[in-house]
Amino acid sequence: MKASCSMFSQILKLIPRLEFEGLVKETGAEHAAKGLSSWAQFVAMLFCQLGRANSLREIEGGLKTCEGKLAHLGIEAPARASLSYANKHRPWQLYERVFYQLFERIRGDVKVPRKFRFKNKLVSLDSTLIDLSLSLFDWARFNRMKGAMKLHLVLDHDGYLPCFGVITDGDVADVKVARELPFAPGTVVVEDRGYTDYALYARWTEQGVYFVTRMRRNALFEVIDAHALPRDCRILADETIQLTGVKGRNCSHPLRRVEAVREDTGEVLVFLTNHHRLAASSVAAIYKERWQVELLFKALKQNLRLKTFVGTSPNAVKTQIWCALITLLLLRYLQLRSRFGWSLSNLVALLRMNLFTHRDLNAWIDQPFEVPPEETQIHQAVMAF
Repeated sequence: MKASCSMFSQILKLIPRLEFEGLVKETGAEHAAKGLSSWAQFVAMLFCQLGRANSLREIEGGLKTCEGKLAHLGIEAPARASLSYANKHRPWQLYERVFYQLFERIRGDVKVPRKFRFKNKLVSLDSTLIDLSLSLFDWARFNRMKGAMKLHLVLDHDGYLPCFGVITDGDVADVKVARELPFAPGTVVVEDRGYTDYALYARWTEQGVYFVTRMRRNALFEVIDAHALPRDCRILADETIQLTGVKGRNCSHPLRRVEAVREDTGEVLVFLTNHHRLAASSVAAIYKERWQVELLFKALKQNLRLKTFVGTSPNAVKTQIWCALITLLLLRYLQLRSRFGWSLSNLVALLRMNLFTHRDLNAWIDQPFEVPPEETQIHQAVMAF
């Protein structure tokens, strides 16, 4: 069925305009502002992500070529000077708030089957460097040769949705951010060895938060108890241990050490956790799930505008990063709702070609290659003529 508005407009409807304007007032984004509205700025930056625009000129030109199709979006094509000024001066915190509001709506609307039997919330914690040129972004010095910012994300494994993000300077340690993150009791946090902090492990244990991580090779410990091994020959050891040494004194709680063999390479991996009731094979499987956050970062950098920035100020860069995360949430939502087997890269590519096509979005994501009934009738009438 042919829709009355473009698919781009239907995507924007997933972010209610009234709620967006409410966040504009709360953040003071338009205080003493004139001209370009925050909504027009957001539409332009979302077009930057979905249309894969590399510059302000491409955003302006791309929207101007569709000038007749922008009326239903409630905007006019912004001048690149106005958009540049807005990206530099409008607070990026507005788009951070939009991201969290959108996540709450999607989480309540989409139900996905759980991969594990346990009822605990499973999340992964990781970060990625966003490389920046020092000649253009001199404020983002990472080392003598390059500039960078770091994006820290928490991935909710129920639907593989990013649920929390922090943008820092490139030289900020991952564990420093982890110490500031709140997790609900019962949550299982999966992380790599870059987050090793025995004092943090002790605090999480006292708060009822579980963790699964790789154990460092130089860790000092004593074995308290050795548990019976399952029939699964991939589990080599399952032990209750007590950390020792100077650093080990920061965590007085007994932990669990599990040795497992990777199926593909035969490498022996050693895991550390404070969850004593899970099967040893489940501990290994949980850490394997951490790879999903790596795939998320790969999808962000390959399919959205997270390498080329249309502004050089810190505010403009953070605005673009948060808009990329909002776009990722929207795309994952469409994936979860669809009955078609979309990959994220394929969905982005085909959606980019049909942004201003007047098609029913829900029907299109289910059957993207089906010709709508009205178009079929028109085609038959032309052939008969």
